[in-house]
Amino acid sequence: MKKFNMIDEEFICDECGKTVKKLNYTARDHCPYCLHSKHVDINPGDRKNTCLGMLEPIGIEKFKNTYKIIYKCKKCGMTHKNIMASDDDIDLIIKLSVNDKSR
Repeated sequence: MKKFNMIDEEFICDECGKTVKKLNYTARDHCPYCLHSKHVDINPGDRKNTCLGMLEPIGIEKFKNTYKIIYKCKKCGMTHKNIMASDDDIDLIIKLSVNDKSR
């Protein structure tokens, strides 16, 4: 069974209300303005999770030649990681690395 379903679509961020455009090189899964995401997937892109809580960015970890954002769901408490996008707010990424709540 396929574990990754490529979905790159525009959406309105439930956290900050901004319109988030397609990424156009991989699947978009979080807001580049506030870095929040929504707990909608069990496997990437499947949209089968019924939690639908907000995924709050709580930390950063080095991954190959980039970074992964560490999230914690405000509703169910699950943690999740995803690679940062090229258009993510770098000031927020830096702030996360200094104020990492995941440790």
